[in-house]
Amino acid sequence: MAFYSGKPCNFTTLQPYNLILQSATADKYFQYLNLQMLKTQKIAQCFSPAAFIHDSEENYQAIEKLIQEQEIGGLTFFHSRHSAAANFEKRAETLDVSGTFEKLISLINRYQKLSKIPLLISVDGEYGLAMRIEKTPQYPFAITLGALKKDAEQWVEEVGYRMGMDMKRSGIHLNLAPCADVNTNSNNPVIGYRSFGDDPEKVAKLSFAAYSGMKKAGIGACLKHFPGHGDTAVDSHLGLPILHKSKEELEAEELLPFQYGIDRGVEMIMVGHLAVPALTGGKDIPASISRALITDLLKGEMGFQGLVISDALNMKAVANLYPEPGELEWQAFHAGNDILCFSDHVKEGIQKISQNTSEEEADLVFQKIMDLKKRLGVMESKNIEVPTFDWDQHSRLQKDLAKNYVSVIFGEINPENLQALAKDKKLGYREYFTQNSSVFSQQLDLPVAPIELAEKVILAVFVPSHKSLNQFGMDQVELDEIKALAKSKPCILVHFGNPLALKHLGNLEDFEAVVCAYQGFEEVQEVGSIINFN
Repeated sequence: MAFYSGKPCNFTTLQPYNLILQSATADKYFQYLNLQMLKTQKIAQCFSPAAFIHDSEENYQAIEKLIQEQEIGGLTFFHSRHSAAANFEKRAETLDVSGTFEKLISLINRYQKLSKIPLLISVDGEYGLAMRIEKTPQYPFAITLGALKKDAEQWVEEVGYRMGMDMKRSGIHLNLAPCADVNTNSNNPVIGYRSFGDDPEKVAKLSFAAYSGMKKAGIGACLKHFPGHGDTAVDSHLGLPILHKSKEELEAEELLPFQYGIDRGVEMIMVGHLAVPALTGGKDIPASISRALITDLLKGEMGFQGLVISDALNMKAVANLYPEPGELEWQAFHAGNDILCFSDHVKEGIQKISQNTSEEEADLVFQKIMDLKKRLGVMESKNIEVPTFDWDQHSRLQKDLAKNYVSVIFGEINPENLQALAKDKKLGYREYFTQNSSVFSQQLDLPVAPIELAEKVILAVFVPSHKSLNQFGMDQVELDEIKALAKSKPCILVHFGNPLALKHLGNLEDFEAVVCAYQGFEEVQEVGSIINFN
């Protein structure tokens, strides 16, 4: 079989990868593609537009058209348009849509069959598939894993591995995680629970551990959001955050986790939509479209040799900067991004980049993407069956992790004293922000007195939301009640949820003790009662 004729041809004449492989190696196929494809076809491999699992048939066919006519390189899956990052300010805390996982698998198979070069399938799943897909394993948030007391790096790597295996079995090749942001701004509206903490060294080690676990599972991962989104007060889904720090301050904090990963061979970094004037000659230009930041600093000074992927190009921090369709995509490509995520103007972007870039640059980026596809097994993509999950194994992992991170963060707890008070019917219990009796209350299994008669009270708070919007979803009336109780008699606070929400519960010193459980998982509720009260 002749693999190439030495001149470009229309992509529709190329033979599908699976047919070529019957008589050729993958390397030969790449040579064939590189010599046969037009510049626009190579550039199209940079595009990974959004694909929504719950969508209309008309929109599914629009994705098929992008695959067949624009020859895109990949897709990034989201749950639905309602819950996509662009609608962050309106998104629901829970979305009850049945059959999401089965529909995802069906769409991956449907779309892969249409693409002559197999698609790179991505998802943004920082705490597992469950971030986008119901009834799939959910793992602890990064802020929770940052609270692990023993062998944190090994446990985080294991979580990354388990998360990666779930994705690999589901036909996903790339997880757009973990966050390497150092969350030093407690009022940060968009990072918060997504960060491993406020210590740059800890964030560096744990983000790399998570990355390493996913790589061990055979999927791709990326550190994000370069140059560091942790000390910002604006949500880049809604506007442009500006970080006013010197380069020296940035190197000591924001840039440190990225440099740590680069020094250890990280293969992909996502650039965020935030301005850092100290790194861009005083200009408030988003990092994601700054050549000074991506090409000069990240690739030049910091020595990064892997692939750069943009944060979602539909986010408002950048989406409205260039009214001409395709211009934003060109600016992102010119800045140094190799993969363009969530572009709303794929056709125009391909044309604009093709008009402005050289054949050499197109060849270089194309080769990087083909090498990535080869490394991640994309080129061997086949029909995916809906996998099953080992829920018992997952539950054991959750319990082991919970034993490691559930902590008394203030005061002391005397289990014997609690037992004695309960026996004398002088111990009270109340829980907040639950609709039904919690697993924790059932596991506690202590006879309790009415609050007004109790000498001591256990207050269990189940934080409704892990996001900071509207006081993490906590009603002010109930918050005021908690604060009043803490001042009226000895109270033990058991906090199931994002620890950043503790600031809304008043002065922690008003409580006799505070237990931070970080998550509301049933396994955590069981561990909370066993460790602290029995």
